[in-house]
Amino acid sequence: MGKIILKNVRCYSFHGCLKEESVIGSDYLVNLKVWASLKKSAHSDKLADTVDYVLLNHIIKTEMSKPSKLLETVAQRINNEILKKEPRVTKSVVSITKVCPPINGDVEGVSVKLKQKRDSKF
Repeated sequence: MGKIILKNVRCYSFHGCLKEESVIGSDYLVNLKVWASLKKSAHSDKLADTVDYVLLNHIIKTEMSKPSKLLETVAQRINNEILKKEPRVTKSVVSITKVCPPINGDVEGVSVKLKQKRDSKF
């Protein structure tokens, strides 16, 4: 079993419960870890034998572009799409950080982290 990691995928999106957030938008960082067997690709050196991180990045960007009130909802959509589109992935963990959230305090970011295995919903 191996792990593929995408670190700090930067997105500008329109998530949040405040009306202003859906108009102004915010910066987000998405971190993703997926588990899959990488044995075949390690020997073959062929992209067709592994989980393509270009696809993973595309899923992140697509789901982050759909406005939602809660980051939990976006994280769940990302996990669902990965497991739907890439059958080699057995587990997916996504973390979404809203950079400088509007919470009336000096906070670098707030994050939500969700994990999902192929044989479970959450």
